[in-house]
Amino acid sequence: MTGHILAGLTAARFFTDIGHSLREAFYMFWETLWALVLGFGLSGAVQAFVSRDAMQSHLGDHRPATIGRASIYGMVSSSCSYAASAMARSLFVKGADFLAAMVFMFASTNLVVELGIVLVVLIGWQFLAAQFVGGAIMIALLVGFGGLWFRGRALSEASDLAAGRGDHADHHHHPDESPTDRTPWRKRITSKAGWADAAGYTISDLTMLRKEMVIGFTVAGFLAVLVPAHVWNDIFIHGHGFWTSVENVLVGPFVAVISFVCSIGNVPLAAALWKGGITFGGVVSFIFADLITLPLLLIYRKQYGTRMTLRMLGVFWLVMSLAGLATEYIFRAAGWVPSTRPKVIAGDSLRWDYTTVLDIVALIGFAGLYWLYRNRDRFGAGTGYAKDPVCGMQVEIAHAPASMETDGARVYFCSEHCMHRFSADHHPDRTAGTGQHL
Repeated sequence: MTGHILAGLTAARFFTDIGHSLREAFYMFWETLWALVLGFGLSGAVQAFVSRDAMQSHLGDHRPATIGRASIYGMVSSSCSYAASAMARSLFVKGADFLAAMVFMFASTNLVVELGIVLVVLIGWQFLAAQFVGGAIMIALLVGFGGLWFRGRALSEASDLAAGRGDHADHHHHPDESPTDRTPWRKRITSKAGWADAAGYTISDLTMLRKEMVIGFTVAGFLAVLVPAHVWNDIFIHGHGFWTSVENVLVGPFVAVISFVCSIGNVPLAAALWKGGITFGGVVSFIFADLITLPLLLIYRKQYGTRMTLRMLGVFWLVMSLAGLATEYIFRAAGWVPSTRPKVIAGDSLRWDYTTVLDIVALIGFAGLYWLYRNRDRFGAGTGYAKDPVCGMQVEIAHAPASMETDGARVYFCSEHCMHRFSADHHPDRTAGTGQHL
């Protein structure tokens, strides 16, 4: 009898914990909903109005001015880590300097506006400031260490492999000129077609990153509720001064590697880690480490070969950790490191406050964007674009990183990762309409 009672209590506690974790995840999402819509909306607009050819023609070396341009181009690109890696390889194949392409990839995932907005909402303005201060430090370190390690035989092999794999993906399938290249941005920004294309980017980016965001918020909810403090203390050491900071910035990227969550999905996890006790610099290095998750390392191996991938992993991990460490001590000196940690990441109930008002406004704005997206044909939008059938990303045909012919139609993808997934589980009915313009 006692055993049945204990089993019942255990089961009740189990389901209660799950409920509390999912509730925490929902409230984190509710706190950041308006920020997500705003960030993705701004990102979609920039992607629709910035010329890709202009990017490619100015990244032929890694001088300071070029690195600055690569950083800016990355900041105005999609925040998806997979798309960023594909774009970086495409830039490299088309003549961009390898280091400049890597800087573009770093900026594309770590310096984008939607990431910063969500950081402010979840864990404070200090982390937004750290994103840009640490990002600049990380890019400078990447250029310094990358210049020493991304060279010689490894770079030559990477160039040959990237070009060889790119022949079927980057050539012979670009019959349309890019919309951003054939129409001046000043004209596009005042046209309904231009804003409909921007809405297409917003909707497709949200579609593409929905799994990462769901996983990120859900896992963060469970970590915040279920993981006791002593577990965090075992993972991230405390009370050893400088060596605590060093250990935390080194372990932070390791957590990112094994978490499999990249892009903006990292932010709620970062909030859970901050609540759990990781140092300020450890949070920064964890956020930066979305480019060395295991799935992306496998992609790098296909793109550039094992030798270069190992160098990329070592250099990336080093510069992410050093940037986190340097940012922490800079912010300590400025008095900007928060002195307290949140007991909860988000609230525990819905209230009529500024967050609710902003969320309602954001939902109305999102409805408008979705209406533009659904009516894009009426406004003459969608010409020169296709939709990735795997992740849903809007792809410029003239700059599609990968494509394949199937059932008499050409299908375009945001990356070779999506193309390989499509090939692995391809069914004839899945290609219907995917090779056509949006």
